[in-house]
Amino acid sequence: MSALSKLLFDPEVLPVDSIAGEPAVDPERLTITALRERFARPPEWIREEFSERRMRKLTGEPVLASVLMPLIARDEGITMLLTQRTAHLNDHAGQVSLPGGRVDAADTSAIETALRETEEEVGLHRRHIEVLGTLPDYFTGTGFEVTPVVALVQPPFELRADPFEVAEIFEVPLAFLMNGMNHQLRSYDYPDGGGRRSFYTMPYDRFFIWGATAGMLRNLFHFLRA
Repeated sequence: MSALSKLLFDPEVLPVDSIAGEPAVDPERLTITALRERFARPPEWIREEFSERRMRKLTGEPVLASVLMPLIARDEGITMLLTQRTAHLNDHAGQVSLPGGRVDAADTSAIETALRETEEEVGLHRRHIEVLGTLPDYFTGTGFEVTPVVALVQPPFELRADPFEVAEIFEVPLAFLMNGMNHQLRSYDYPDGGGRRSFYTMPYDRFFIWGATAGMLRNLFHFLRA
């Protein structure tokens, strides 16, 4: 079964309802020093409430998970490392995703989960990773409660994709992701009367960032521009 048939709709062909349109985060806030300072002294800010779980009317306890938001310190500017998931997976197949996964019983924290899963998925060793902090949990329509862990990553480093889970690893300029003019809002009306699902998309090059990943990026955007 393809990822799109599981979804019931193709998010890429849905019309754009609106552009979020907020001004881009000041480039001075997208430096290593500024990012460290922001997480060391977090400002008052308002997160965007976008509970896919509530939209899908899911019941029961969510599955706990963590993802890493790896900010790569490139000479030309900071980038975000993302993955394209393989098409055969049960959850979020074929989608652009942040490295991460569900909590294991042996994990001591959400940060530990994110670091372990990142090394397993893309081969990025934790010795290259400087954890800055976490963002509010995100509830997905597939029943996960995800903790985003934001971290700086210092090159050089080696990557090795897990061929079962990861089809491709790529980077996107943080400045692109932190610009409200690149945040599109789209919607899907369920034919069974199940209501409307609205979500953000951030198309970049040949990659289509949307759903939970875009939602967590929106909260990073709000946090950095506060």
